[in-house]
Amino acid sequence: MKKMFTKRKLLGRTGNDGLIFKIVLYILFIGISFIFLYPILQMTVTSFMPLVDLIDPTTIWIPKNFTFENYLRAINALKFWRSLKDSFIVSIIPTIFVVFSSAFIGYGFASFDFPFKKTLMVVLLAIFLIPNILMSIPTYVIYRRLNLISSLKTYIYPALLGFGIRQTIFILIFYQFFKMIPEELKEAAEMDGAHAFKIFTHVAIPMSMPAFLITSLYSFVWYWNETSLPLKYFQKNDGTFSFTTLPMAVRDFVRVYRELYPTGTVGLEGASETFNQGVQFAGTMLSILPLLIVFFIAQKWFIESVDRSGIAGS
Repeated sequence: MKKMFTKRKLLGRTGNDGLIFKIVLYILFIGISFIFLYPILQMTVTSFMPLVDLIDPTTIWIPKNFTFENYLRAINALKFWRSLKDSFIVSIIPTIFVVFSSAFIGYGFASFDFPFKKTLMVVLLAIFLIPNILMSIPTYVIYRRLNLISSLKTYIYPALLGFGIRQTIFILIFYQFFKMIPEELKEAAEMDGAHAFKIFTHVAIPMSMPAFLITSLYSFVWYWNETSLPLKYFQKNDGTFSFTTLPMAVRDFVRVYRELYPTGTVGLEGASETFNQGVQFAGTMLSILPLLIVFFIAQKWFIESVDRSGIAGS
């Protein structure tokens, strides 16, 4: 009896609820998590190390001379507050247009039958599969002819028309959500005198709030991390940029830093004024810190949205 109890405790009743299975599962999860978290942990620790600790082989994880100097220099080199403001502008405004236009398009595909509907769906998927590099030159030429370069309109117009960054994914997400709404609800709204747009705003949108949250977060992150499009679309004729996002500032970080802090004399004192790994990691941490804050604030609602994504249809 005791052996049977021990066996059930170790192996479980079904083979996947025993102690051994749970230990192996947790080890696997911890190992996978460590692979993703290690670079961030290493970057965070190094960003607080002065050059003395960086060249000390005995200093590995815990800084012996903890300092914020790297962050102060990185903030100065990145022009952090201006870049942060520009990053929020070019991320939030297009995201608003992307989310609502995706919802509108997805609802149209899910709720109405019209000529060439299947053909348009195929075209939508085909556009998603076409590499962005093939579309970049024609798109730039069109924007140049329309005098849209160096303005936020180069982000807003595509987002409004369903061609924002990876917007096809969002359209398909809304399409799936709206497809799962029971037809009885729409019919009941029609019997109460609601027209199509009112059904969309009073029935479809409230039932698809998880989709709105998921698409908003992903769209915000993708616009924030974008580097190639801002370099093409926000550059003025004089070579300056109408918007300088944090990823763009990080791209020129080394050059700007060395202009602000020229190389000193040979030796540790002079070398501390030069560009070092601690300053580089501090600049990188500053560029991703707003995204981490947004994630930690919104993670509760994000997880709940994923859990609620299974709406039962008729």
